[in-house]
Amino acid sequence: MSLETALIAFVAAASLLTITPGLDTAIVLRTAAVEGPARAALAALGVVCGCLAWGAAVAFGLGVLLAASSLAYTVLKWAGAAYLAWLGIKLLLRPRSRFELAANAAPSGGNWWLRGFLTNLLNPKVGVFYVSFLPQFVPARFAAGPFIFGLAAIHVVLGVIWFAALIGATAPLKRWLQRAAVVRWLDRVTGLVFIGFGLRLALDRR
Repeated sequence: MSLETALIAFVAAASLLTITPGLDTAIVLRTAAVEGPARAALAALGVVCGCLAWGAAVAFGLGVLLAASSLAYTVLKWAGAAYLAWLGIKLLLRPRSRFELAANAAPSGGNWWLRGFLTNLLNPKVGVFYVSFLPQFVPARFAAGPFIFGLAAIHVVLGVIWFAALIGATAPLKRWLQRAAVVRWLDRVTGLVFIGFGLRLALDRR
């Protein structure tokens, strides 16, 4: 496979992966709807940083351990499931009734970046997927490690574009999304989604 063929094939496959609805999309959409675009951007940045961390892990061989070691997979799987369940239960039991985004107020962004980062990083399926997906697009004459990291970086760029589109799409609906009933509904639905993903992750047997 030539370099051009590999890159075209990867971008096509990674684009489909990026727009497929999943947990990362759910957390960015919910944050954009309830907390506003600035905090959603921080959550999205956390998600793509998690992808980049997984890409680096796979590139440096740690992903192979995750794929081969049942213990390593199980530990990370349960940590991720517990984190998702905690987020989901919190949203179900304590849904917000409003959100305030004053123009002159600086959002406390670190927490939202961390949530996005941990949501992605504590999902071992991302690591297993990367370790099985990325090496398929490495041309024979290229060093696997640096090229795999480059592919992960391309996936991150695609993710940034996709999340920017998602965040932008919530702006026209801002007035509707500021209603107390809508905010509570979004929190509860997102909480159920997180719990569902946590259960699915906990029950996964690879």
